[in-house]
Amino acid sequence: MLTIVDCGMGNLGSIENMLKKIGKPALVSSDPETIAKATKLILPGVGAFDHGMASLRERGLETVLRHKASVEKVPLLGVCLGMQLLGRSSEEGSAPGLGFIDAACRRFGGAGWDGRLKIPHMGWNTVRPRRDDPLLAGFSDVPRFYFVHSYAMTCASPEASIGETDYGGTFTSVVRVGNICGVQFHPEKSHRFGMMLYRNFVDGF
Repeated sequence: MLTIVDCGMGNLGSIENMLKKIGKPALVSSDPETIAKATKLILPGVGAFDHGMASLRERGLETVLRHKASVEKVPLLGVCLGMQLLGRSSEEGSAPGLGFIDAACRRFGGAGWDGRLKIPHMGWNTVRPRRDDPLLAGFSDVPRFYFVHSYAMTCASPEASIGETDYGGTFTSVVRVGNICGVQFHPEKSHRFGMMLYRNFVDGF
């Protein structure tokens, strides 16, 4: 069963409704025993990194997610903060991430940053595929998605980054390492492009 992980920090209803709209019904759950039965997982999240990791641990979800992702190799898609939690760490906090992807999240800004650009990065922007991948397959136009974030993921291996976006420089907006996927944007707010991406995740893995 396709399962949306409820860690108390995501647009669960919007994701569930979009999946229904494309004929891919999903279960929303915060119960570790229910999540243990999932065949595919979506991990949404909004807010701060440390709070996101604390929410997973308080609900007893970190252990089951590690087993599903690392042992059973169940496909897992992290969305927005959910993508950042897949990495090792974030400058936003001090808690260790799930570490499914060898990556760290860093705040926009620094040397060379265009000070005219606002943080957070908010609104529509394009995603440029870096290589062929089932998650980004089938788009007839350049895909555009809705972003809201102040931190972006930097991957230790360039191969992990399968899509990138420009905002004061190029950053990784889509990652995949085996069964682990992540998108920095909100597909559930991205109309037909978001529908296609969710369909690719459900059908392509």
